[in-house]
Amino acid sequence: MTAPAVSTVSPVPTAPAAAPRPARYVEHVMGMPISLALRGRHTSDERARAAWADALAVLREADRVFSTYRPDSVISRLGRGELDERDCPPEVREVLAVGEAARRDSDGAFDVRRAGRLDPSGVVKGWAVERAAAALVTVPDTDFCLSAGGDLTCRTLHPDDAPWRIGVEDPRDPGRLVAVIPIRTGAVATSGAAHRAAHVVDARTGLPPSGLGSVTVIAPSLTVADVDATAAYALGPDAAGWLAARGRTGLVVAADGVTTVVG
Repeated sequence: MTAPAVSTVSPVPTAPAAAPRPARYVEHVMGMPISLALRGRHTSDERARAAWADALAVLREADRVFSTYRPDSVISRLGRGELDERDCPPEVREVLAVGEAARRDSDGAFDVRRAGRLDPSGVVKGWAVERAAAALVTVPDTDFCLSAGGDLTCRTLHPDDAPWRIGVEDPRDPGRLVAVIPIRTGAVATSGAAHRAAHVVDARTGLPPSGLGSVTVIAPSLTVADVDATAAYALGPDAAGWLAARGRTGLVVAADGVTTVVG
């Protein structure tokens, strides 16, 4: 599972008086920090804690099935040829179908089967977090922002409530931000090399993209945002044009710090 270059979540103040601080939860799952911010009716009561536990259970199950670091995972066994795809849980076929669509759409720059190795990590994180957020959607009168290593899905119920502020790190200096994106309900994902150098490559060449620092995508679905951010980053100099052609909204940061707003 890869950790992108998006960080910091906080509510936007709606008035000079300080807004109530959201309740926050953090757990380490899937090899990365998972954090949750809740505000509204249920933030630290039994209903909130149960929803958080259910969300974590979804992520732990995704790790059990999809982790490429666990030799006993379903995806590891499938990659070694010990299982046929037809013998795998339906979610495996779902994730692989998303990966195949991304391969076609990116002309092969994004590929979960690269160099003879099966690795759907570029799909799984956003997909799993989106599934985990279903447990939070059932909590009434409560806004949430669920983050996995920096990729986020958020909900804001009432039009007058403040949006969530999502900070996008400068890939040249992760200690500063290049943008702050207000999100009410939707998802944000970023792909880049600020935290894990050269972990995303163009599958057609096996090489990391040149001239690019990071790609951030905003979409209603975190699965879409995560996959498109990774595919666009793999495309390197073609990232902004590719996202624009797909009708996406986002931010492309070049290696020299020049930013391009898409959409």
